[in-house]
Amino acid sequence: MVNFLVKWILNGIVVVPLLMLYAGVSFSESFVAATLLVVVAYGIGDQFIFRYTNNGLATVADFILACAVLWLAAVLTGWDLSAGEITVIAVILGITEYFYHRYFLRENVFGGL
Repeated sequence: MVNFLVKWILNGIVVVPLLMLYAGVSFSESFVAATLLVVVAYGIGDQFIFRYTNNGLATVADFILACAVLWLAAVLTGWDLSAGEITVIAVILGITEYFYHRYFLRENVFGGL
């Protein structure tokens, strides 16, 4: 549970302000989008891909998932979010995820992920 909360906080720090900046959406909309992204990325990226592969593949998967979830959110909500802006958010998130995974591997905090 702690791992999920750490991921939620880190993703929120990246995604919420960037969505507010790039798409001009409210805090609550960007918070919901960031939360949905965390649920998907934690469930697929951390609990499946990361456990059975390595940090590099899990980070790439998180980048792809971020692009897909943000693109889908933009389409469904009508946000003015370009492919470049989605890529910037996903790249920053990917870098964050790399260090998140690395920290939990190195420290074996709470049994890893």
